[in-house]
Amino acid sequence: MSPGSEVLLVLAAAYLSGIVNATVGGGGLIQLTGLLAAFPQAAHPFLLGTNKLASILGTGAAVVRYARAVAIPWRAVLPACAIAFTGSVAGAATVTRLADDAFRALVPVMLALVLAYIVWDRDLGREHAPRALSPVRLAFAGTAFLGLGFFDGFFGPGVGTFLILVFVRLFGYDFLRAAACSRVVNLSSNVAAVALFAHHGRVWWTIGALMALFNVAGAVTGTSLAVRHGNRFLRRLLIAVASLLIVKTAWDAWT
Repeated sequence: MSPGSEVLLVLAAAYLSGIVNATVGGGGLIQLTGLLAAFPQAAHPFLLGTNKLASILGTGAAVVRYARAVAIPWRAVLPACAIAFTGSVAGAATVTRLADDAFRALVPVMLALVLAYIVWDRDLGREHAPRALSPVRLAFAGTAFLGLGFFDGFFGPGVGTFLILVFVRLFGYDFLRAAACSRVVNLSSNVAAVALFAHHGRVWWTIGALMALFNVAGAVTGTSLAVRHGNRFLRRLLIAVASLLIVKTAWDAWT
């Protein structure tokens, strides 16, 4: 693959990622696997650090949009951000010590598991019924935020979907408010991971910045497509593109 086609592939992946992340979520599946497919010989911390950098601008834009549309419960969200931030630093520090071959062998499996969950969970968060958390639920929520922060720093794709699940199941939020909260927490964990990777010099700043711009452009397109065609269309797009990229990364890692 020529250098020009590599860049085109990752920019296209960032754009598609922005499209699906704007609505159904899970776009990180496309963006990270696009990087892995374009640069199969690159050290994985560079790919993860660049992927996180590319995601920050799109996630930040989503936070602004949600903050204008719904009342974000900051008393619940800010502690979650702090916990996820800590977990993400630990996850990013752990993955930088993992051998490239081991990481690439794990990637198709982790991607397939995340995609399977997205396919399975179709009707989450239809009602908004906030509830006070018991000490047990509070402890479970804190553990979940720490674990998901770690997973975001270590890998990333799918974390937003699982954060939505936590806010719906434990806090009783509807999908819209849960999605808003998940984006804020996800922004915190992304910043933590980028800071760690950048500290170790593991970020391609130019490619990451270009991907970030295409990610935001995709988010704008995704919003329009959702209004015109509905989430079902974008869900199918995510499943189709992610499936192809999973096959590609599995082929690169296992053959």
